[in-house]
Amino acid sequence: TQSTWGGPSSMYKKLCARSWRSLSGVQNRFLSTQVSGQQQSTQRWVIAGLAAVVGMGAATASFAKLDEEQRQKSHHQVKGAFYHSGSSSPSGSQHDRTNISADFYVAPSELSDVKIFSGSGNPSLSLEVAMHLGTQLGRLKVGKFSDGETSLQVLDNVRGKDVFIIQPTCPPINDNLIELFLLVSTMRRASAKKVTAVIPYYGYARQDVRLSARTPIAAADVARMLEEVGVDRVIAVDLHRGQIQGFFGPRVPVDNLDAAGVALPYFKAKHLRNPVVVSPDANGVHRAKLFRDHLVKMGVDAGLALIVQKKDFNNDNGIPARIRRRTGQPMDEGGQDMVGDVQGADVIIVDDMVDTGGRLLSALKQLKERGAARVYMFATHGLFSLRAVEKIQSSDLDELVITNTIPLPMDSQSSKIQQLSVSALIAEGIRRVHHKESFSNISAT
Repeated sequence: TQSTWGGPSSMYKKLCARSWRSLSGVQNRFLSTQVSGQQQSTQRWVIAGLAAVVGMGAATASFAKLDEEQRQKSHHQVKGAFYHSGSSSPSGSQHDRTNISADFYVAPSELSDVKIFSGSGNPSLSLEVAMHLGTQLGRLKVGKFSDGETSLQVLDNVRGKDVFIIQPTCPPINDNLIELFLLVSTMRRASAKKVTAVIPYYGYARQDVRLSARTPIAAADVARMLEEVGVDRVIAVDLHRGQIQGFFGPRVPVDNLDAAGVALPYFKAKHLRNPVVVSPDANGVHRAKLFRDHLVKMGVDAGLALIVQKKDFNNDNGIPARIRRRTGQPMDEGGQDMVGDVQGADVIIVDDMVDTGGRLLSALKQLKERGAARVYMFATHGLFSLRAVEKIQSSDLDELVITNTIPLPMDSQSSKIQQLSVSALIAEGIRRVHHKESFSNISAT
């Protein structure tokens, strides 16, 4: 449930009771703090109240200082953050934030007719997106009835608004998916002008083909259901297959954001020796090649390699290898080959997700046998099923870099897992959709 900001009343009463002697100290303390757009509004109320109580004109100078700070922040620079999960920060907290520069910021006045709502799938990411856009999340109540049904109520007026719903369909997948359907339907029934579903992680994406007889194509079914409840547009991040965009009809455009732009500066700063980008299977070659090409554009001379799965067939019981891998069943050993040279190289395995970790560990074994010096991996989505974190922690992998499209629970913390934020990327996507701008150069900014 999204909590509702109660306005400036409580803080106003406390600070207005202070004497004139403490005015300058309180004012300076508030003005020296990095604040969001919502807190800036609170500051203005506080300063105005203090000036009224003491009968002085100090508010004029204070407003001028706040306006100058706002103009400086609006110059396409805003302080963002990403999590260093598993590694200790200077303050000793595993979730301490490190300030970085984000290239996307929109003044609040530009989004006056936009409403952004967060489902319960990843509220922390939604808050970061709202910060980058200089706005607040819409008020929303989400809960459960006694029989387990999802209940929700939108507390803000959305009539005639451009509504964006941020909801990854990550575990618990079915609960988050039903919540997304209900949110889209509720906004449509509440007369929203346009409803865009922002889905950082698209659940059921791996069921994009019929693996055997009498099985569903669930990725297409989810797309059809979203269309039926009234979604106008979808923004996703690193879909498992590009063909999923075609599961939606022509009246529902799909923008697939590439999260590589978040990880490229991170790996460039590592100063890798003889770097080689590796795809763990043939399906991911295009993704790995794009990652390598962007590194080359940034001045990193990187190579490209591919791990070929030679025995990705059904077992004696007719169960496809993709199903066996996802359910933790034994896989055939020695069924891989390497295209490319990784001898003495620092390797970056590039994939869209890490689930059980089986494919990652299998690729790691092949790379080490062929003389790779250090092995890193970048995966946009971190699911970490079936004790995947334990397997990664005990492996020879140097580092796994993921993004926060899926929240990282406390029991998935590891010194080998680093998490970067895609909030600035998603915020820029929302801004461009609202202003009807092109997405052609957003991926690798």
